[in-house]
Amino acid sequence: MPHHKHHEKLERLKDAIKKSENLSEEEKSNALKHIEEWYIEDQADQYVWSKLKEKLLEISAKIEPILAELGFL
Repeated sequence: MPHHKHHEKLERLKDAIKKSENLSEEEKSNALKHIEEWYIEDQADQYVWSKLKEKLLEISAKIEPILAELGFL
């Protein structure tokens, strides 16, 4: 999923949690903290994966078809 769409969905989810009448303030706070943690981890994973692909392709162009076959490109 492109970063922009992912971010939009994340913001919609956060807004829905904030507006929820069924959650206590503590539950809202905990949910928002978890969402932020997941978002940060996701961004780190994307960065690491991007760098890994870059380094693998620097090693050999022959790796590109393997990555493409596995759906990583």
